[in-house]
Amino acid sequence: MAPRDFIANRKHAPHHLGRVLVLGLGKSGRAAVDYCLPLLGERVDVLAIAAGARTEASERFARTARAAGALVAFEDDAVASLAAEAGAPFDLCIASPGISQFSAFYEAAAAASTEVVSEVEFAWRESAADSRWVAVTGTNGKTTVCALCAHVLQEAGLAAAAVGNIGDPCIDAVAAGRTDVYVAEVSSYQLASAKRFAPNVAVLLNITPDHLHWHRSFEAYRDAKLKLLANLRTVPGAVAVLDATNDVVRAEVRRLRALPAAERGFAVVPLGTAAGIGGDMRAACGSDNAAFLADDGTLHVALNGASHTPLRADELRILGEHNASNALAVAAAVLALGVSDEAVAAGLRSFAPLEHRIEPCGTVAGVACYNDSKATNVDATLKALAAFPAAHPIVLLGGDDKGTDLAPLVAAA
Repeated sequence: MAPRDFIANRKHAPHHLGRVLVLGLGKSGRAAVDYCLPLLGERVDVLAIAAGARTEASERFARTARAAGALVAFEDDAVASLAAEAGAPFDLCIASPGISQFSAFYEAAAAASTEVVSEVEFAWRESAADSRWVAVTGTNGKTTVCALCAHVLQEAGLAAAAVGNIGDPCIDAVAAGRTDVYVAEVSSYQLASAKRFAPNVAVLLNITPDHLHWHRSFEAYRDAKLKLLANLRTVPGAVAVLDATNDVVRAEVRRLRALPAAERGFAVVPLGTAAGIGGDMRAACGSDNAAFLADDGTLHVALNGASHTPLRADELRILGEHNASNALAVAAAVLALGVSDEAVAAGLRSFAPLEHRIEPCGTVAGVACYNDSKATNVDATLKALAAFPAAHPIVLLGGDDKGTDLAPLVAAA
């Protein structure tokens, strides 16, 4: 499409969406339907919903959508049925993140559609051209970083919202029109289908084995995460904050830094090194930009020729070195958006721990108890245990291993 085919004050929203298929009726699927229904007869010619399995909630939602003019079908043959009813291929498919790209349901939708994107990318395309996006991904730490980032931005007086996996679906926030900075928690599921998604600030925390049942291999999972960086060079002044303490992410830092600056097209801020987050590594790594914990315990961010030292790690209310790392990532991200050192310090200092993340939940018979039920993989559990270096905690574990190796956890026992 030519530039004239797109709405001038949006990121990448065509005047005419054409025939739209929504795949799945989870939270993000319902939000996409709610956004598209009022566009029927204008930007949307046909709105079709492949709802998957029948539930009481999905059937109730489907009745309302049908009454408003949408086509709806359930079960495995839903896409074929809708394509036949629509009479032509779909121009756009908005896929729910829970549906694997390897499933027959997804493959049928891809075959019947010109393009398949996630609800996150659809929302980014529809958002105001002057809005700013901070996108956060990684195996662990996403929710804490997103919540902390949105908190700091809000405390600094910006109209910021945590969206995506952490809060409201992105498209709901875009439709409401009250947000200037979207802080999006983006999963590997959503990034796997990324085409144009290009945030102003990308934060890649870590990549360790997880969700292998969905991606089928660690390599596919890694590649999906790295797609967060694929289009940054299209955004003037874009910044990538990358957790260089993680082997996989550190390899990407090295690859990016080997590129000529003009070819890379965005600033890279490495967070820590293989040795951890402690110590000024700029000289050793040959990087002017960096985020690290100084020898005196101060959070230090060097960005675009300026040094920022907002506060000491022991002033944070969130425990553990991994949370000092999370705070560094947030500091780098919001400083990249122009927030002052004083506002960064105030926001970081006032942030309270989230539920289920090393959350104090009382003392029983002199034993302090913590709820860390969001540690749903090996790496997250190891980081939580490291927050108690002087203790030998009793750990109660359970759940699904999701195809990952538990040996590192056993070795740490």
